[in-house]
Amino acid sequence: MKSQFTFIDLFAGIGGIRIPFEDLGGECVFSSEWDRPCQITYQANFKEIPCGDITKIKPEQIPFFDILLAGFPCQPFSQAGTKKGFGDTRGTLFFDISKIVDYHKPKVVFLENVKRLRTHDNGNTLRVINKTLTQLGYNVYHKVLNAKDFGLPQNRERIYIVAFLGKAGFSFPNPSREKTKVGDILEKKFDPKYTISDKLWSGHKRRKIEHRLKGNGFGYGLFSEKSSYTNTISARYYKDGSEILIEQKGKNPRKLTPREAARLQGFPDSFMIPVSDLQAYKQFGNSVSVPVIRELAKNVLISMKTQKVSTRENKPLKITDILAEHGYSNLTLG
Repeated sequence: MKSQFTFIDLFAGIGGIRIPFEDLGGECVFSSEWDRPCQITYQANFKEIPCGDITKIKPEQIPFFDILLAGFPCQPFSQAGTKKGFGDTRGTLFFDISKIVDYHKPKVVFLENVKRLRTHDNGNTLRVINKTLTQLGYNVYHKVLNAKDFGLPQNRERIYIVAFLGKAGFSFPNPSREKTKVGDILEKKFDPKYTISDKLWSGHKRRKIEHRLKGNGFGYGLFSEKSSYTNTISARYYKDGSEILIEQKGKNPRKLTPREAARLQGFPDSFMIPVSDLQAYKQFGNSVSVPVIRELAKNVLISMKTQKVSTRENKPLKITDILAEHGYSNLTLG
């Protein structure tokens, strides 16, 4: 069956953004991801190996497409990262995206990032992104959405940026009224190895008390089957699992299994996990909440079908000019 639209999957990770767009009739014509373990998982599920470093790929080497998808790297903008932002080389990867957008002029640009992108550098980072896309001819929309409002038992806020070539309108999806509970994603049978040791459990409890005495809310998060939702799962979950521990009667709490981590992000049980537990936790912690992407994708396609999305020629934008205007003149764009 002929695809209804085409898209490319940049900074693809394990393909969390790809799944809904493909399910809704799209065809992926190009993907890029440099991390080898992620490539292994991607290949197992989509039967293709993503191209490597996007900074080494020229825009003209990429097939034409309708929608650009990119969950560009979180670390430069994340509260859990180094907070270097555009001062970190990886912080300039957005401008590799913009080069591709400038060359191909896709109908839609769809971006996902951490919530902190909205306030990073006093809001200047988001302003640069908005201005870049606007000067490339796009009408830009952005909003922070929470996974727990879209049927997942996880408190996970992320910012979504949707840009249409021309003046097409767009409405973000409304939260669902679906009630969630952690028990919905838990496996009935699991390996005892996921139960944490006495030593680790004692350490978690001691550190929580220390944090409480310091007046902050840090420490482990303990949840039961009846809990409405968990904390945000992060790429650090493989270390000790402290942000999400599951209660067990008469035992120490346990970590999520990799399959439960996948479910917490909305990945179907048919999604294969061919890597180690350590890599799986990193991958799902870094990935996206699939049901949120699905609802966004539906609205993107509605806007594409009901409104005229432009395709236009324009003089290529000098990304360095925008960078200089916002004080980023010394950065390397790759």
